[in-house]
Amino acid sequence: MARERAGADTIDYEQVDSVIDTLREETSGRGPDACIDAVGMEAHGHGLQYADDRARQAAMLETDRPIVLREAIMACRNGGTVSVPGVYGGCLDKIPFGALMNTALTLKTGQTHVQRYLRPLFERIERGEIDPSFIVTHRLPLEDAPLGYEIFKNKQDGCIKVVLKP
Repeated sequence: MARERAGADTIDYEQVDSVIDTLREETSGRGPDACIDAVGMEAHGHGLQYADDRARQAAMLETDRPIVLREAIMACRNGGTVSVPGVYGGCLDKIPFGALMNTALTLKTGQTHVQRYLRPLFERIERGEIDPSFIVTHRLPLEDAPLGYEIFKNKQDGCIKVVLKP
């Protein structure tokens, strides 16, 4: 969707050996100017770090899976910015804080300020500057909310966004 709708370059972590190496190759070894962890505690991955995160969660030693945050910190260029709008709920393990400091990264965190941006976004939609309708893949009656959540959670039937109608 990001490639088709916004012209963004995308990387499927399941299709490459290393997201970090791929980003370095695409930026002539420099790394991206900015990296965004928009996933947070529900991140998925592969390899030993992800297996370790899952094992720590199962043993109640860690609450979140910070694999995307680690990769963002390690991939970002010197002096770049790592932005984390993704939600984290508790303790994170094995965050490469030395890399964050030694490469002089700026770390920005926090959930999106919905109240701040809601009115301006609605106004742009009303003026026809933005059309977010493409993201809605499922419309269900309110009483089907549990089904809608399951479809969304399990990414079934091409689900991206469910709109519930009262």
